Amino acid sequence: MAVKKVLVVVDYQKDFVDGALGFESAKNLDKGIAALMKQYAEDENGVIFCTFDTHEKNYLQTQEGKKLPVEHCIKDTEGWKLYGETEMTEIMYPMACTRVEKPTFGSYDLMRKLDRLDRTDGVESITLVGVVTNMCVISNAVIAKAACPEAEIIIKKDLVDSFDKELHTKALDVMASMQMTVE
Repeated sequence: MAVKKVLVVVDYQKDFVDGALGFESAKNLDKGIAALMKQYAEDENGVIFCTFDTHEKNYLQTQEGKKLPVEHCIKDTEGWKLYGETEMTEIMYPMACTRVEKPTFGSYDLMRKLDRLDRTDGVESITLVGVVTNMCVISNAVIAKAACPEAEIIIKKDLVDSFDKELHTKALDVMASMQMTVE
């Protein structure tokens, strides 16, 4: 049994970088996320999950759509795709990257996949990068901790970001208070 190191790239999609809900500083994460993906892809014990915020064409009629009435990450549209070098890295290492579509902030499917991996191989650490720190990153970090309670949960503070810098900082503080490593 080879203990795994997991990288979770949270929603680093075009609509969150330069699309419908994009923000300028999100672009700065691209090279670092792509480099980390390459590192994990080339490590025989590395595993990569890329979460995709995924909505259908009826998004505006959903609960989230009513509270955030901005169509984004509609499945199979340009805005749903990964951004920049991150997308190219996923294409270069298709066997290393597992896509996880999620209809809301946190992913139950990610939780199941992490739990299964932990039970079969063991998980040493789970590193999270991506956007939005105070919404999807924190939600999936909590899910990762629930799925793999003995794994170290690592938040790369220079590779996560939010359109709201105050909530970004608060989310990092909350994750640190939940015994996650913010580095």
